Amino acid sequence: MENLPVEVIGNILSRLGAARDVVIASATCRKWREAWQNHLHTLSFNSNDWHVYHDLTTSRLEILITQTIFQTSGLECLSICMDDVDEFSAAPVIAWLMYTRETLRHLHYNVRTTPSINILEKCSRQKLEVLVLAHNSITGVEPSYQKFPCLKSLSLSYVSISALDLNLLLTACPKIEVLALTNLEIALSDAQAVMELSSSSLKDIYVEAINLDKFILEADNLENLHLKDCTLELFELIGKGALRILKIDDVSVIHLDIGESTENLEVVDVSNFTIMWPKFYHMISRSSKLRRLRLWGVVFDDEDEVVDLETISVCFPRLTHLSLSYDLRDGDLRDGYGLQGSTHLENVVVLELGWTVMSNLFSPWVAGLVDRCPNLKKLIIFGVVSEVKNPEECMVLASFTSSIVRLMRKYLQVEVQFEYE
Repeated sequence: MENLPVEVIGNILSRLGAARDVVIASATCRKWREAWQNHLHTLSFNSNDWHVYHDLTTSRLEILITQTIFQTSGLECLSICMDDVDEFSAAPVIAWLMYTRETLRHLHYNVRTTPSINILEKCSRQKLEVLVLAHNSITGVEPSYQKFPCLKSLSLSYVSISALDLNLLLTACPKIEVLALTNLEIALSDAQAVMELSSSSLKDIYVEAINLDKFILEADNLENLHLKDCTLELFELIGKGALRILKIDDVSVIHLDIGESTENLEVVDVSNFTIMWPKFYHMISRSSKLRRLRLWGVVFDDEDEVVDLETISVCFPRLTHLSLSYDLRDGDLRDGYGLQGSTHLENVVVLELGWTVMSNLFSPWVAGLVDRCPNLKKLIIFGVVSEVKNPEECMVLASFTSSIVRLMRKYLQVEVQFEYE
């Protein structure tokens, strides 16, 4: 240990991250203390890391953080997450930001202050590449002054901001590639809840727990779109066909438009969502590069609709992973469970199938799907099993078990897994 260069020790301390651990480790000897002061590049203050943070008064905690930060030089990553700590005074927090701003590249900031601080003013026009901001407010964005020339990733959680300021903030980040928006409090200028965002560099967007009438996103180079737990009347993506991954989880949307250029889609993952299969299929039908299709817990808008496996087989020849889970109805038996046709899913190697309500329809559906996948390697069955089962439910489960055993004997090359809840 004595022969370790001080720069290497600085890297070791930086990997510890938590301020308490760094301070304790740096007390090992003079060399480690020198590494802390001159070569530490990552430091984290998190109220969940150490219970003592909750026992200290706010003023004592401010002093502790100030003394720790001011003994370092050249910090590149700073995390201050005091989610369940009383509000800090603005002055020491400003001092932390001003002391580190010239070298800082990553900032995770979840601090409540009195009065509130304009975080954009303190951190703009510097080398910041990643900004994670929570439980704060952003007002009066001036993209001509508050520029983030190096920012590539922006995450806003429980932040109050207007739709206009959010778009201006994106304008101030010419290199932004990743955007995460979670539970924003969006201030609107008119009665209709409309948000329009535009970025030519954006590649990845995650949106959670946001309710709007209209959400229009113009992003020519967007590759990954993930919507979760949102209520929207209209969502429109205006792009140039760069989208590769589409994920929709527990979203209520009346009009969903991801554009006509979907040729590059490789992953479509839809769960807990009401879909009109013909319309949804038309939206993704040109995605000949699709490798993963997941329709999980979906509800069909029309009771007569089913997922047409023949259509999937023909239009998505590169598909390797197929995941389906939706309630089968007696009418589906007459319609062949959507298994009509003879085209095989030649490249599907992983098949995931699930139910929420167990019925006698499930076993033949599983058998039919497995039969259409000649190169299948793994079959995963997901199911919900109630704690209290009546005799009829026990018989259905027993019948299903027997049918799966017969199926496994027929397809010895297929690994079968079960996951019940």
